[in-house]
Amino acid sequence: MTVMSCAVHHEVDGPSDGPVVVLSNSIGSTLRMWDPQLKPLTDHGFRVIRYDTRGHGRSPVPRAPYTISDLGGDVIALLDRLDVPAAHIIGLSLGGMTGLWLAQHQPSRVRTLAATFTSARPGNEQAWRARIEQVRTQGMAAIADGSIDRWFTQPWIEANPLLTKEMREMTASTPAEGYIACCRLLARLDLVPDLAKVTAPTLVIAGAQDKSLPPEHGKLIADGVAGARFEVLSPAAHLGSYEQADRFNDLVLHHLRAFPLRR
Repeated sequence: MTVMSCAVHHEVDGPSDGPVVVLSNSIGSTLRMWDPQLKPLTDHGFRVIRYDTRGHGRSPVPRAPYTISDLGGDVIALLDRLDVPAAHIIGLSLGGMTGLWLAQHQPSRVRTLAATFTSARPGNEQAWRARIEQVRTQGMAAIADGSIDRWFTQPWIEANPLLTKEMREMTASTPAEGYIACCRLLARLDLVPDLAKVTAPTLVIAGAQDKSLPPEHGKLIADGVAGARFEVLSPAAHLGSYEQADRFNDLVLHHLRAFPLRR
């Protein structure tokens, strides 16, 4: 397996000697999507590494195609640069798939895994190809409204107009080439055959109102990983880490504290 890594943009917060948590973002977002998790994690003594997935935010936009091993290799290269032998991995959507690949293929680097609002087999290839065509012909701004409708429930959107605008802009400003490359990756991704290889303690979180990856996607992961814990949040669409931030943070912190990094 050939893995071509790139030096992704990242930020590090929290105590320098704290257990390391890596936060991996969704398609069409940046490390800013983890703002609701940053203070709770650092306040509990964790050293938090957030990064922009390749093709997103301030990270490089390598030439397509991208593979999930490329995205996982970027994380390993980042950990190596920061001299981190192992970390807790928390990923959402595409970030959760990256976390699953790491737990399957680089188990010594993953202390625990939280795979949230994600899938081991997204499927729906036709829809991904239609989204690619829309980006090519109309640009990223054209799909930003659709992203918001998938990310949040309508009551949350109505109650949070400023945050909704900020999140929409996050998608609209994503480089089209990077977004398309990740859509292609998602259209053909299948991590189901190797779920049994995951030995890291695993928490799976899904959103009851997630139209992109409904709870059955999370249940498939939890059923395939020995000992995995499965939780469904409601009301929560695809970015339940925002919509149900308090409950999401409680679940994640309980998971991390139950399995501390070995010194």
